[in-house]
Amino acid sequence: MNSKRGVQFRIWANKILKDYLISGYSINEKRLIQQNEQLKKLQESVKILGNVLNFKELSSNESVGLLRIIADYAYALDILDKYDYQNLTIQSTSGKETYQLTYNEAIAQIKLTKKFYGNSELFGNEKDESFKSSIATIYSTFDGTDLYPSIEEKAANLLYFVTKNHSFSDGNKRIAAFLFLYFMERNKILFNENGTKRIADNALVALTLMIAVSKPEEKEIMIKVIVNLINKNN
Repeated sequence: MNSKRGVQFRIWANKILKDYLISGYSINEKRLIQQNEQLKKLQESVKILGNVLNFKELSSNESVGLLRIIADYAYALDILDKYDYQNLTIQSTSGKETYQLTYNEAIAQIKLTKKFYGNSELFGNEKDESFKSSIATIYSTFDGTDLYPSIEEKAANLLYFVTKNHSFSDGNKRIAAFLFLYFMERNKILFNENGTKRIADNALVALTLMIAVSKPEEKEIMIKVIVNLINKNN
């Protein structure tokens, strides 16, 4: 990846991504023109993707992941259009989880992950109580009703909270991505019926980067993007 050809590929990928960010969403604009709210949310997601470019120079893998998200998210909006929804909403989820992640189990899994992927002693070292809060928050209820009722919504919020709370001295993004996949796998939604992953590895990398650079007020659109990428219809 550091070869001359690899450098040329990254330059090409970043150029293509920038071009896509500027005009790519217009491909479906005619179909979406009567659904202004959906188009607005797609534009908001594209804006967040643009912030990633300003945040860091992308590797080829990250560039491909961002392009995959744009393509997949446009597809998700197309699906919503076919079903004639007026707003981008959370649909086609898998219902209530069959498995609940506990703080103690999460910590145990992080310790196991450290043996294989932790490249510093600070990996997984908790700085405060915010990680425990992240786990508890996805199971929050109001008047006896789950605030995040589906597996996909809990998974999306888990990825968001662990990434954003920056609870560890090192490895926050890796831990967030790992627990996101672990939670999906334990609830049997990591793979489609044909054995393919619901979300590609490079798309997960890009999503985690998007969350990291997003603003707090963009949380709702981030969650909807994630759920639309891992729901049953994707």
